[in-house]
Amino acid sequence: MSDLFSLQGKRALITGSSQGIGFALAKGLQDAGATVVLNGRDAEKLAGAAAELGDADTLAFDVTDHDAVRAAVDGFEAANGAIDILINNAGMQHRTELENFPADAFERLLQTNIASVFHVGQAVARHMIGRGEGKIINIASVQTALARPGIAPYTATKGAVANLTKGMATDWAKHGLQCNAIAPGYFDTPLNAALVADPEFSAWLEKRTPAGRWGNVEELVGAAVFLSSKGSSFVNGHTLYVDGGITASL
Repeated sequence: MSDLFSLQGKRALITGSSQGIGFALAKGLQDAGATVVLNGRDAEKLAGAAAELGDADTLAFDVTDHDAVRAAVDGFEAANGAIDILINNAGMQHRTELENFPADAFERLLQTNIASVFHVGQAVARHMIGRGEGKIINIASVQTALARPGIAPYTATKGAVANLTKGMATDWAKHGLQCNAIAPGYFDTPLNAALVADPEFSAWLEKRTPAGRWGNVEELVGAAVFLSSKGSSFVNGHTLYVDGGITASL
């Protein structure tokens, strides 16, 4: 049974992993036996995160730059060997009422939250397909299924992540890949700092969520290890909600 969920001998690339959910997932996969590769645009920040993990590689590139992504992934594989697991975690938020939402902010959301999943997913999958196996996990959101005022474009991007995940599974399952998504609910992360600091919102969230609280990022690790392991060998195109029950309850 332990072998079913062991990641010993596997290498995982996690985008946007110098802090928050990405860093927590990197640590969790490392604890399960994987060698982890941290990604972000800030090399100094990445080095600090790698030092905190004690034994991690770093690969700095901009997930929104298709050519840079391809060069970084191809170069890393040539120099270091296979990337067995990819977690597409990089993302951003911008909160403004829709009628006043800036067009440039909308474009940044599209590039960071959904185009990056295509760019990095494709670059890594090309190598996985050649080997006949691989795990891709895309980070969706509770906003994949729900909406809140002021974040309509973000909601659109996370809905797209779930559908792109289905498309990846449909195209790549025949090559031995499992492509799934994790949809976190409300977690205490830097991306949600403004909401965490708002007592009114926190009170609303505690009432709205059956579990009655914010999530801790470590509570996403089990889902990530499962979807990265042999235990999910016949799970494909699925979005797994880790949300304290918020999407299950009115």
